[in-house]
Amino acid sequence: MEKTTNQGNPNLASELVVGVDIGTTKIAAIVGRKNEFGKIEILGIGKSESLGVNRGVVVNIEQTVGSIKAAVSMAADKANVDIGEVIVGIAGQHIKSMQHRGMIIRQSLEDEINQKDIDNLIDNMHRLVMSPGEEIIHVIPQEYIIDNESGIKNPIGHSGIRLEGNFHIITGQISAVKNIFKCVTRAGLETVDLHLEPLASADAVLSDEEKEAGVVLVDIGGGTTDVAIFYDGIIRHTAVIPFGGNIVTEDIKEGCGIIKAQAEQLKMRFGSALSQENQENEIISIPGLRGRPHKEISVKFLAQIIQARMEEILEFVLFEIKSSGFERKLAAGIVVTGGGALLKHLPQLVMLTTGMDCRIGTPNEHLAGNDDELKNPLYATGVGLVMKGIEKYERDSKKGNNSVKVEVELTNEESKKKDAKKIAGHSKKKIGSYFTDLIGRTRDWMSDDIE
Repeated sequence: MEKTTNQGNPNLASELVVGVDIGTTKIAAIVGRKNEFGKIEILGIGKSESLGVNRGVVVNIEQTVGSIKAAVSMAADKANVDIGEVIVGIAGQHIKSMQHRGMIIRQSLEDEINQKDIDNLIDNMHRLVMSPGEEIIHVIPQEYIIDNESGIKNPIGHSGIRLEGNFHIITGQISAVKNIFKCVTRAGLETVDLHLEPLASADAVLSDEEKEAGVVLVDIGGGTTDVAIFYDGIIRHTAVIPFGGNIVTEDIKEGCGIIKAQAEQLKMRFGSALSQENQENEIISIPGLRGRPHKEISVKFLAQIIQARMEEILEFVLFEIKSSGFERKLAAGIVVTGGGALLKHLPQLVMLTTGMDCRIGTPNEHLAGNDDELKNPLYATGVGLVMKGIEKYERDSKKGNNSVKVEVELTNEESKKKDAKKIAGHSKKKIGSYFTDLIGRTRDWMSDDIE
């Protein structure tokens, strides 16, 4: 994050935040800040092809470093700033989640439950024993139970001996996260925070009303499809499906007998997720290789290939919805985002396959200005990471920083009513203890590598 001063009003200071979305097909860097109206102002976007990442996991460090440098440099040039610190998103098929209930026994019934009790309960969750090579990334409280009285969102001020909590716990592979940090550091950047990408995307494209009513976020990336289910304003279920847009491209390549670059262009320009929306007599002519004759491909046949694979992905999504136990509580239906959401007729296919309402999720609701480039589900995660970074800045500002923004104070006043509806969390921003320490030790690793 870079600190700048608002020239129009010396009393307002704005924090520039840089979010880096390290995906399978692209790496996007977005520079943004919150303006005086509470909207996100995007100052620069950089995008480069992701050459060293497969299904959200770094497989070639040098190629990934080059891609990160290219994206960040482009964003820095457009925003006319020097970028040194970034908020990084993490995703991939190594991400897992589980439900767990924790409990503490308090010493006195006379003393009211306070923030320290909640902190102790959440700290206990971070001490759970994971499988070898795994570590906790997020511990998300869902509800609290006091002496068998359930459904309590904020137990502070209540009296009770036994304080329990239901938690959604998200874990990841240590090696996968370490490689992401290493790539970011070798690109000359410092990682100041780490966020699960589906949670960042959810902030960018979902409304509070949708999260309250019950909604499924389906983020279709290049290598994986992330699923996040919200109900009553709380995340209830997350999952990673190891299929995304790239496997659709591979199907087109194999089914049509063409090279991958041609298959990707066909998918983007003529692809449809619903074959019945295309006519039999619509034909595409593909140039042959090295003097070979042209290939003619039916648009309907192309759509049949795409539809078959998208139906398979949506069947996995439906399985996760049923597994969550919230199948009949999702009044807001499904919101599809990510690069895969750009497929024509995808909402219709989702509704046919799942029987639920569907819309395409774009981050424009939170953005200032009318930049059409940003009104694209492709940038949902990047914009969400910028929003997470701004939240971190505002949270840190509350802890005694004398130069708190006027607009932040106003926002804090306006958000008191919303905060009353939110479930109580830790007094400090906590991620997995290993990953918290990992951020601080990244530079040490790099110096060790050089030695």
